[in-house]
Amino acid sequence: MTVSISAVVLLSVLALLLVRMAGLKVGHAIVCVLLGFYLASSSIAPTISEAATSVSRMIGGISF
Repeated sequence: MTVSISAVVLLSVLALLLVRMAGLKVGHAIVCVLLGFYLASSSIAPTISEAATSVSRMIGGISF
């Protein structure tokens, strides 16, 4: 649960920055959010979740 909440916060901040600084239009951001909702209810959702978990574990394992 912690990883998904952190991912939501991180992706929300990234989307906000893209809307404000990189010229991403609000309509494009809404389409991306809707795509995320549809992907979450599709059969590919477990694969995406596993990939996101493994990437977050890999990043967490990096020592600086």
